[in-house]
Amino acid sequence: MRKLSLVFAAALLFTAGNVFANNATTVDPSQSLSEQISDFLKLKDNVFNIDNQDLTANVLFTLNHNKEIVVISVDTESDVLEGFVKSRLNYQEVALTDFHEGKLYTVPVRIKE
Repeated sequence: MRKLSLVFAAALLFTAGNVFANNATTVDPSQSLSEQISDFLKLKDNVFNIDNQDLTANVLFTLNHNKEIVVISVDTESDVLEGFVKSRLNYQEVALTDFHEGKLYTVPVRIKE
């Protein structure tokens, strides 16, 4: 009987620990960063003449100590897209509470008609 109550108490503590660990109010910083980058890249006017094709790129960047995006490279076949991404993202300040200066991030970018 004593072992049964010990097992029950351990199971209760384990369950309570899992419930408190699953905090629904936590924000995924990479998700927030992706949303902010999407906002920076929104087209305000018709910059591209893409003739029914999608332009894609993989953007490699880091964050500096001022929480600004520093674009390292844009892997794409389109020079226009590369210039557009660099001009829109370089040194844009992002709103993050927890970030690591110098950490490399890669984000895919697609511009479609």
